[in-house]
Amino acid sequence: MRKNPRQFVKKEEEAQHRINERITSHEVRLVFEGKEPEIMSCARAIALAEQQELDLVEISPNANPPVCKILDYKKFLYNQKRKQKELKAKQSKVVVKEIRFGPNTDDHDFNFKLAHAKKFLEEGSKVKAYVFFRGRTIVFKDRGEILLLKFIQELADFGAVEQLPKLEGKKMIVMINPKKK
Repeated sequence: MRKNPRQFVKKEEEAQHRINERITSHEVRLVFEGKEPEIMSCARAIALAEQQELDLVEISPNANPPVCKILDYKKFLYNQKRKQKELKAKQSKVVVKEIRFGPNTDDHDFNFKLAHAKKFLEEGSKVKAYVFFRGRTIVFKDRGEILLLKFIQELADFGAVEQLPKLEGKKMIVMINPKKK
């Protein structure tokens, strides 16, 4: 015997809030629109909700007594989902773009990577630039630091330095944040 798939959705939605007969408390604090909250028996609150052809929904189950509201439960769930969607859309995601140099990077390559970094910062992405020291090139730490400082200076109009050049293992890293518009 196969069950209706809608039943599963309904149980999942009702698991978020207790409604009507599922409220286990004897007394509830009923919140009205534009009126003072009132403490009453759960049965009386359910009767009031049924008179208005709405649902009694437990909003704050941890309060003493639990806070309830009379409203259309389906509409309440819809509005909650819509608010969550709006909040999610407003969140900004931080994107970090990486640019890699060698300690002996030539001017042409430097300018090419500088143009990319400018574009990334204008788009609003963070830029992580690093000089990678391979093998014996680690003896050219000073060249790597000079290269990154020059890179920071060139990008001063587009971004602010979050972290000055710092050696971590075989990489010397610098972080640059985009400037707010």
